[in-house]
Amino acid sequence: MAGDENVILCNVKQYRVARGWSQEELAEKVRIRRQAVYDIESGRYLPNTAIALRLARLFGCRVEELFVEQEKPDLQAVQVVDGETSPSGRLALGKVRDRLVAFPLQGAESMPFGLRSADGCLTQDGKRAQIFIGRNRLESTIMLMGCDPAFEILGQHVARMSPEARVHCRFASSRRAIDALAHGLTHVAGTHLHNTDKGEANVVMAEKRSKGQPGRVFGFSLLEEGLMVAKNNPLGIRMVADLAQPMVRFVNRDSGAALRVLLDDCLQRAGVGAQAINGYRNEVASHRAGAYRIACNVADAALGLRAIAEAYGLDFIPIMSARCDLVIPSDLDGHPTIRILLDVLQSAALRRELSTLPGYDGSVTGQLIAEIKP
Repeated sequence: MAGDENVILCNVKQYRVARGWSQEELAEKVRIRRQAVYDIESGRYLPNTAIALRLARLFGCRVEELFVEQEKPDLQAVQVVDGETSPSGRLALGKVRDRLVAFPLQGAESMPFGLRSADGCLTQDGKRAQIFIGRNRLESTIMLMGCDPAFEILGQHVARMSPEARVHCRFASSRRAIDALAHGLTHVAGTHLHNTDKGEANVVMAEKRSKGQPGRVFGFSLLEEGLMVAKNNPLGIRMVADLAQPMVRFVNRDSGAALRVLLDDCLQRAGVGAQAINGYRNEVASHRAGAYRIACNVADAALGLRAIAEAYGLDFIPIMSARCDLVIPSDLDGHPTIRILLDVLQSAALRRELSTLPGYDGSVTGQLIAEIKP
């Protein structure tokens, strides 16, 4: 977008959320498609005069209050602590007296620091929990399982929109996340299988393992998958077939992980047998665990994401980009935090932040990929 073009800030979402309406409900009231509401709120579509007037009458406000010319960016002098910033320039900001201070969000510093406060503790019999938080807080919390590290960013955006809403993210392979969803152990599952000639892999697996549970699949991110290797790639690894070199110490992902499936497909196409790879049976359960082994010089290569490789100061050999999707059961559409999460998925702010991450693209964020029928 050119710098001299007007930027219109859309406030429709804030008015809708304040009234407790879903996007589907607003679409029905205004007599437009649900996708049109998605596009209006995400900034993809500026409605015509008739629709804008209908929205204003419905909310009891002026059109100028729903669609406002964006002010210039708020630029302030900042003191950056501890070194240079990454090319994306991502910062954690705070005011210390009158000074704006920033911690760069790069490398290991982009990962959470410290311990998480507990919501409760398990009793000695292992069957009950002593709850530390209020009922409203508990009921406004949702669980999200998957292996995209950017899910934590999604949770922060949800909390900004509604301080009472919380998203607890738990790392899990795509298959494990979908199975947990089918068994009622999580509200949302993340999956990023790569597509084959059989169609949309994320959708196919969600349909296959959902136990007849209807739901919707939404795009979350496009992310680069590949091989993480030591800084400056001392062994000269350039492709999956190079893992068969005798000197390469490899660590694999666990069975059911999307990256494990990707590796096996690449090996098959390259005509390389699993037995030729030193460490094929040596498994880790996460991207970070593989990166840590390389950083500690007990492995030379591991499967992972570009963002994780950069966080650990490693080099990265891309294999492909995959789309990470969120699967949400239809019967949970009315959950207040699920509704907020769906609103956040449509926000330009989330798409912009995801696109600043190494190896990420937010162009698919919030798109309805498929509906899972019972």
